[in-house]
Amino acid sequence: MGFGSYDESEQDNQEYDADLDDDSGVNTTEHDHEGDVDFEIGASNDELLDRLSEIKDNQ
Repeated sequence: MGFGSYDESEQDNQEYDADLDDDSGVNTTEHDHEGDVDFEIGASNDELLDRLSEIKDNQ
């Protein structure tokens, strides 16, 4: 057999190990958090855009 070729008879003889352990996964509910997050920026959009322009000019 060359590279990329296969024996079609092998396709029927494949066995898959589907016996998965329940402990092997990740518990996604282990660290659930409920609540709110508030951000106080303290600057206007114009001030932030001006600061961004200054940063870009310095590079």
